[in-house]
Amino acid sequence: MGMSAEDERSASPRDEEWPEAEKAEKLARGAALKWASGVFYRPEKLEGLGHYRRRETQRNSSIQSRLKSTVQSYLEGVSTGLEQLRLAAQEVQSVCQDLEAARWALLDSADHFQGLQQMRQLMEEHVQLASVVQVLPQIFSVHEVFSHILQLLHRQHLLEAHVELMMVEQLRDDILSQLHLRGLSSAQATVLSYFSGLQELNESLAKQLWDTVGSSLRLVREDPALFVTAVRIIEREEKIDDTLLLEATFLPPGRPKGWRQKFHQVLQDTITGARFHAPRLDAEGPGLARHLAALQKDIVSELCVVKDLMVQCVPAHYNILSVCTATYHQALTSHLQEILREDLDKQGLFLLLEWALRVYHSPEMMGHPDLIPEVDVSALGPLMSSELVDQTERRYVMKVKASVFEWMQRTLEVEFKEWFREEEPETDHQGFFQSALPAIVMQMLNENIQVASLITDSLQQKIYNMALEELEAFLGRLREALGQCGKEHQQDRAVPKYYISYLLAVLNNNLALSNSVSSLHSNTACREVPTSLQAALDRMQKKATQLLLEELLLDLQPLCLQLPSRKWLSGSQLVGSMCEVIDKYAKDFSRVRKPVCTLLLAESELLVASQYLRALLQRKMVCKSREERGQLCQRLLQDATQLRELFCGLGLEQSQQSLEAVFALRELICLKDPALLSLEVVGFITKYPDVSDEHISTLLDIRGDVSKEVRHVVLEMMAQHPQVLPEGYRPIFSTILVPVPELPFCLRKGKCA
Repeated sequence: MGMSAEDERSASPRDEEWPEAEKAEKLARGAALKWASGVFYRPEKLEGLGHYRRRETQRNSSIQSRLKSTVQSYLEGVSTGLEQLRLAAQEVQSVCQDLEAARWALLDSADHFQGLQQMRQLMEEHVQLASVVQVLPQIFSVHEVFSHILQLLHRQHLLEAHVELMMVEQLRDDILSQLHLRGLSSAQATVLSYFSGLQELNESLAKQLWDTVGSSLRLVREDPALFVTAVRIIEREEKIDDTLLLEATFLPPGRPKGWRQKFHQVLQDTITGARFHAPRLDAEGPGLARHLAALQKDIVSELCVVKDLMVQCVPAHYNILSVCTATYHQALTSHLQEILREDLDKQGLFLLLEWALRVYHSPEMMGHPDLIPEVDVSALGPLMSSELVDQTERRYVMKVKASVFEWMQRTLEVEFKEWFREEEPETDHQGFFQSALPAIVMQMLNENIQVASLITDSLQQKIYNMALEELEAFLGRLREALGQCGKEHQQDRAVPKYYISYLLAVLNNNLALSNSVSSLHSNTACREVPTSLQAALDRMQKKATQLLLEELLLDLQPLCLQLPSRKWLSGSQLVGSMCEVIDKYAKDFSRVRKPVCTLLLAESELLVASQYLRALLQRKMVCKSREERGQLCQRLLQDATQLRELFCGLGLEQSQQSLEAVFALRELICLKDPALLSLEVVGFITKYPDVSDEHISTLLDIRGDVSKEVRHVVLEMMAQHPQVLPEGYRPIFSTILVPVPELPFCLRKGKCA
């Protein structure tokens, strides 16, 4: 089964030359050994060795036969291929010989080609002349065709005229194209001159087309055929333009015509010119409302015509409804801006804002049931930009402000004219004095705010802010006029006759205005009264109250001048007379609504108390004896009690009265032991912290029994207990000035007493 040394030596050169064969042989031997070891692994299997040898010998013979057959077929194919290559080489050589012969034949006949070139040129000229001869009848009939086209145009046979016009143009363009290709530019001028009538015919046809397009809205209702004809001609020309532009070899004169673009331009110009160049008088004053109403009606009507009729007369790609809608929208935008350049009154500005922001998008116009959903202006933007709306709103507010000012000024003049009537102001159902001023003012302001709310919330807020500012300014003018009237009344108290009644009416009016301001704004969250306006209302109330108190003071002053006196001390009806005056004014105060009525009573009581104390301190009466001091205390007790009971009877609670200061002052005067004054004074200044040293010194003088030492102790005690006015304290003594005592004359280096 193994290989001999001789076989190995003979195989080694082959193995070096064919390493793959060696590897295959080794694999085969290995496989054979594996097979033999598997078959003959027992001695009894060796009996079949001869059988296996014969079978393998037959198999090897079969394999060798197939190999020989395969190699033989390959060899036959190689032989056939070599034979075909030999034949192909012979044919190539033959072809090369033929080509060489043809080259020499061409070289020999080169001289004859010159004659053929001349023949070619003659042929081309012959073809050109033949073409010219064919079109000569058409060329000679051009001017006749021009006349016929002109007649067709006059009879408005536009389609027939355009067909013949296209034929003549085609003839001219073919000639020009041939000349262009041959570089005969000089001859082109002659051709253009010969066909010069085409330009006039084109212009005449175009004029009729644009006139037709300009009347399209009328024609589609009356005679749509003429409009459809115009559109068909425009589309023909547009196709010719597209074809010539696509070829891009030669572009005849006048091309591209761009009639489709011109169609849209003419339609837009027609829409713009017909509706948006109204006379100036129609854009201001009362005429503006009529102008806008006419625009609204005409635009809706014309868009309905476009939607229902014109759309059917033009190709779908024209988007004619969208184009017309956008044209109207843009034209309106420019038109409104043009109108806004005028000096419009407030009515005109309001009409424009209402029309642009509310009417334009409403079902009355662009949201009309006959237009939607095909017409949609939401994508076109607003008619007025937000900046222009804000600017226009501000202009409107300024106009309204001027009107409100003028109206309020007139109301103010009428109000003060009524003061000089010979009758009291009118009263309401409860008997309170009033005038028409609050109702007039608030109605005017409320109407303007309500009107503004119909446009935008921003305009309503602007008008609301303006109304509050004007009301504040009006209150200032009313207060000034009230002060001037008060000065005039001081000179002659008989004029006006019912001065106090009208002051009371002013207080009621001021209260009515204060209660009504919060209702001006429809939004409850925005009803807070501004601080400045509330301050103006408070100043107005304070001014009227001051004038009333001045009247009360003028009536009380003659009585207060008699305080204090020996006659008063001995017992008189002086305070009774004061009570009568006060009661008279209190009855007038009852014609004012609460809480102002209570305020008037409180201020009157404070005035009476301060005047009583002022008279007592400024015209001090020194008690000469204990009996006289007791008499003074008794008089003070009677007067203060009488006045307190009067005001309590009028509805002013005792805790709200300032007359308690008179009772407290009486206690200081009634104190029997002057040594205790320091303690009493400390309690007094604690209760009335606005009391000064001068006030206390004057009270000590009134007693008439206070020594210098006691006075010094009292004043020292006051210095040791400085007071600060608490919040909400109503001062009473700080308004009372007492005479400064004269200092004794002192010599130099001397000691003052």
